[in-house]
Amino acid sequence: MEFDFTLPGLGKPKSTRPKRVAEAIKNELSLLLLREVADPRLATISFSQVVVSPDLKQARIYFVLPVGGDAKVVLRALRKARGFFRSHLARTINLRYTPDLTFYFDDVNEEVDRIERLLQEIATEHDGGDDHH
Repeated sequence: MEFDFTLPGLGKPKSTRPKRVAEAIKNELSLLLLREVADPRLATISFSQVVVSPDLKQARIYFVLPVGGDAKVVLRALRKARGFFRSHLARTINLRYTPDLTFYFDDVNEEVDRIERLLQEIATEHDGGDDHH
């Protein structure tokens, strides 16, 4: 009988652990924002994505803002709260090493807003063009 080494679980599968750890970090930080972070600069943000390195030592945390929010101000507040976030993660997530947290502004919201405005303009121009026929 021959083995098919392409089956999942045989050979060396790609670890799903970084993904699971990333999900746990995102959930914990989101709860923390809701419950315990008093900084008004962080009141309107949410975490969109967390990416953890394969060795679980680095976590990139992406946040989104309502349109018009100041990403630089929020980034400063997040960096200031980094120790607080890490110590919370150390207590709540069972890892040998708590990852180093780096925060990034995820400007997908602004991009979506810009695209929606462009589409609206195109639709308006298109509708206006039909009136002349």
